[in-house]
Amino acid sequence: MRYIVPVQAVVTAVDFDREPTAAELDAIDVEMPLISAQVELLDARIMILDRTPSELDKRRIRRARRRVLAARRELTNLSGTAFVPEVGA
Repeated sequence: MRYIVPVQAVVTAVDFDREPTAAELDAIDVEMPLISAQVELLDARIMILDRTPSELDKRRIRRARRRVLAARRELTNLSGTAFVPEVGA
């Protein structure tokens, strides 16, 4: 019996081994404030998983949510008027 796995690895390895294109890097740079805000919100939520949130924790989560919304708004406004990177999915 012949295995097809080694043959497939050679055929599909090209897509996974390539470096990001300039357009993909530009898209990441444009979205980085939103990504950072989402990471901050996730960190704040993780901190309260095993305990009852204190008032400080609640403020931290509210602040992180506002930052996510502000970053989304800025990204939406930017994409409507200025540079829109085109990245293939």
